[in-house]
Amino acid sequence: MSGVNKVILIGNLGKDPEVFTFENGNKKVRLAVATTETYKNKQGVRSEHTEWHWVVLYRGLAEVAEKYLKKGSQIYVEGRIRLRSWEDSGQKRYVTEIEAQNLTMLGGRKNETPTVIQGVEAIPHVPEKLENEPEYNPEDDPFPF
Repeated sequence: MSGVNKVILIGNLGKDPEVFTFENGNKKVRLAVATTETYKNKQGVRSEHTEWHWVVLYRGLAEVAEKYLKKGSQIYVEGRIRLRSWEDSGQKRYVTEIEAQNLTMLGGRKNETPTVIQGVEAIPHVPEKLENEPEYNPEDDPFPF
């Protein structure tokens, strides 16, 4: 039986999206997403705990995030966990990221339906693969963060 690597987050951006453009024109966007859970402690006092997550988006999803998201935006993300490593001054560094596969922008104007983006296929003006474009491999990502 194979394993399952599935993450679902609903959270808010802690800062504006960080946009990286590769030499071939493809984009990567990194989001700092905060998820907060609320609970009552032993004394009955309402408490909150916030976790921060790095979420990365590529190609079409990256273009949507760059255009529409900003600090404070609420999003729903489905994706998978990825651990990346790189060398920094001779020391091995690691980062755990959520590689987004689907994105829904929440918290829009009143009476507005959330915008659901499910990968590149859901964005008709962005082709899934450009002609003569090499296959993208996140392991070859030139940005070590």
